[in-house]
Amino acid sequence: GSVKTGKMPEGEKTRQCKQEEQQQKEEEQEGLIEFYGSYQELFQFFCSNTTIHGAIRLVCSKKNKMKTAFWSVLFFLTFGLMYWQFGILYREYFSYPVNLNLNLNSDRLTFPAVTLCTLNPYRYSAIRKKLDELDQITHQTLLDLYDYNMSLARSDWSTLSTRKRSSRSLLHHVQRHPLRRQKRDNLVNLPENSPSVDKNDWKIGFVLCSENNKDCFHQAYSSGVDAVREWYSFHYINILAQMPDAKALDESDFENFIYACRFNEATCDKANYTHFHHPLYGNCYTFNDNSSSLWTSSLPGINNGLSLVVRTEQNDFIPLLSTVTGARVMVHDQNEPAFMDDGGFNVRPGIETSISMRKEMTVRLGGSYSDCTEDGRDVPVQNLYSSRYTEQVCIRSCFQLNMVERCGCAYYFYPLPAGAEYCDYTKHIAWGYCYYKLLAEFKADVLGCFHKCRKPCKMTEYQLSAGYSRWPSAVSEDWVFYMLSQQNKYNITSKRNGVAKVNIFFEEWNYKTNGESPAFTVVTLLSQLGNQWSLWFGSSVLSVMELAELILDFIAITFILALRWFHSRQQPSPPGPPPNSHDNTAFQDEAPGLSAPHRFTVEAVVTMLPSYNSLEP
Repeated sequence: GSVKTGKMPEGEKTRQCKQEEQQQKEEEQEGLIEFYGSYQELFQFFCSNTTIHGAIRLVCSKKNKMKTAFWSVLFFLTFGLMYWQFGILYREYFSYPVNLNLNLNSDRLTFPAVTLCTLNPYRYSAIRKKLDELDQITHQTLLDLYDYNMSLARSDWSTLSTRKRSSRSLLHHVQRHPLRRQKRDNLVNLPENSPSVDKNDWKIGFVLCSENNKDCFHQAYSSGVDAVREWYSFHYINILAQMPDAKALDESDFENFIYACRFNEATCDKANYTHFHHPLYGNCYTFNDNSSSLWTSSLPGINNGLSLVVRTEQNDFIPLLSTVTGARVMVHDQNEPAFMDDGGFNVRPGIETSISMRKEMTVRLGGSYSDCTEDGRDVPVQNLYSSRYTEQVCIRSCFQLNMVERCGCAYYFYPLPAGAEYCDYTKHIAWGYCYYKLLAEFKADVLGCFHKCRKPCKMTEYQLSAGYSRWPSAVSEDWVFYMLSQQNKYNITSKRNGVAKVNIFFEEWNYKTNGESPAFTVVTLLSQLGNQWSLWFGSSVLSVMELAELILDFIAITFILALRWFHSRQQPSPPGPPPNSHDNTAFQDEAPGLSAPHRFTVEAVVTMLPSYNSLEP
């Protein structure tokens, strides 16, 4: 069991010492930038020294190929799973999710704008004559279709011949668009004196044809009331469009419509409202629309809001255009138009309507988080209204611009674009046909208006709830009507159906703000990526830098090998290898002349790596 040791010759010991000394000098002369002689050497050094868990298992078990293969599969499988998780995180980040933030604020509230309309169009003096002519034509039409003799007590006409002489132009256009009866899918004229026809089986409507009468649009209704109103409204719009100056319809009669106005126990005056005319709702008055002196509510409650007593009698109105009585109210924000068809509601006569409000603000994130717009400048639709951008403003402007482009004229209900004129069948014969065809495309979003018009990033809404009670009460109506008759010359026979009261106030002092914040920021993304990296490899940011260094070294070695190969192709090969040449396993496939030294821009010093024999059997 003894171990024999031989003495090393003196010359061999001297040679070994010189080699160690030379190797030490070479190590001391290490270059500033060091590269590896082969891919195998680079990979072995990385796996042996990296802080990424599991990488050393790829080189420490070289003599156990099964274990090396197992750890190789496990390493790359884990690497793939980690990047699969990375892909999920990146997809979530670039979907730009948001968090909804709900805040309750308490502050003095700015009172919104309130628009009140008579609900019935007024028989303006500027168009009174033509409206009388239209009423006569409608009287005869109803007589022919329904055997109904409409009362025309307010007219001064006597015979039908007088009507024909005074309204030949209007009669010509009405006859071009007459009311007709429809059965099944055919539009036919009702024959004169047809007692065998069951009138309950017919639908009524009117036909609008193109200018050359080659194509017609059938507008039919199951309700005769709706058909007559729509037909009458079509001709009424044409009469309004013939007015050269819209100011001729500006006949404000505030005192005969608003009997009493009070805000915060203070009386309103003319500085608190503006007036405009609506084709179907008549005279409209907007309160608190003056941005220079806006009303504010310090306290909630019915006594700290707006209180109005309005007249609801249909005096000298147009019965064929509106079949309801009362008033129409809409609450909206300042510098926003009052679209009475969308957000308005009716006030009943003889009723006190109390409307409580709750303010709600919505602030959306723009940019990549949503398709909202800040001020509408990035929306490809011109704003025709003299107000700030809203979605409804954009949609109506879009329809009006398409109307001018397709039909050659503008619809009377919407603002007039520059250089255009309102549609009137005395100038544009087939505009009605074009309008109804365009309206069908608009509702089906063929025009793309609903897609082009985006929601504003900031908007204010008012949630309304209403309560109703009889006003005035039975025990107080005598003195209330007496005071109205003395102060406002209120002399209506049916007193209860001629007035109504409206109260509009804030329900509570608090208002709600709905805001958005990014749910996935850059910090959140980096945190999630770090969590995934630590889960699969138990590493840190420095480990990522090691991996980046490996990639850079790989690229550098590839560049050096490619540069050597390029230089070897440029120079002729020597006849034989040099005497002291040695074999390099990293370059076995190269030509013999590649072992000769060449001059490079980057100097590479190859050092020997320590072996890990302690881990091997």
